Amino acid sequence: MCLGAPSEVIRLTRREELFRAALAAAAPACAKVQTVNENRQAKAAKGEKRPRLLPGLKVGEGFMRHPFDLEFGVRTSGLIAGRHLKSGHRHDRYNTAYYGIAPSVFQAMVARWRRCKAVAPLDQYTFVDLGAGMGRAVLLAAGFPYRAVVGVELNPTLARIARKNLARWRAAGRAQAPMRMLCRDATEYRFPAGPCVAFLFNPFGAPVLRRLVKAWSKEFAGRPGQLDLLYVNNEQESVLQRQAGFARLFLGEVRRSREDAMADRKILTNQPEGEYAAANWEDCSIHRWMGEAGVRG
Repeated sequence: MCLGAPSEVIRLTRREELFRAALAAAAPACAKVQTVNENRQAKAAKGEKRPRLLPGLKVGEGFMRHPFDLEFGVRTSGLIAGRHLKSGHRHDRYNTAYYGIAPSVFQAMVARWRRCKAVAPLDQYTFVDLGAGMGRAVLLAAGFPYRAVVGVELNPTLARIARKNLARWRAAGRAQAPMRMLCRDATEYRFPAGPCVAFLFNPFGAPVLRRLVKAWSKEFAGRPGQLDLLYVNNEQESVLQRQAGFARLFLGEVRRSREDAMADRKILTNQPEGEYAAANWEDCSIHRWMGEAGVRG
């Protein structure tokens, strides 16, 4: 990935400063060591066992904190390969990987969607992140005055971390919408009444997405225009193209901000196995359910 060199000096944002400070630290993610150790000792005295970290969440495995977490005091960082996201569900085999959405990409997608002439005001929409992971997109969505924001995550460890993040977000007074996290398979989730927007950051393979869109075509059969889909890293775009009833409103690249590009490149190149590559953009699409008479773009 080529970031390019700006022709003039750019003043660092607060998030960039935090990120560079983290890179320069001799022991990443080890702030407040004394407090952490005291908490561990207290739990050990009570006989409590620390939950095991998922592969990819240890410093020795390439873990680095994203500037978003450093700025807001939450835990959404890390890259976890899909093979390590086991829950016992039959859909585990279709997991892709966990990696938090770049905040700038999320904000750009929401802004683009809001220009697509929604059928109702924002405060009437329920935002649903399917494959929510540790909840970064849920936190970002709660910065808007949706009717409600829901995260759906199959892996219980990720869902547990996400719930803690949501609690911190509420306590800090950052949520403009009610939030909740559900631990279940995406195909088992049923949308509420009223207009909804579903968000996907390429959480699973084609077989699961096919089941989802078929279920949606029945669930929203009498509700044309009531479901919009924001799809980031849209590897299974062809599934939506083959499903009658969806009109595509946007297809193209959404670029990361300079600071997000720097952070993601540093994090991904730090992975010891080098499975994943970073780019300056995400391939994205936006779709609207229009019913069986809908026109696909």
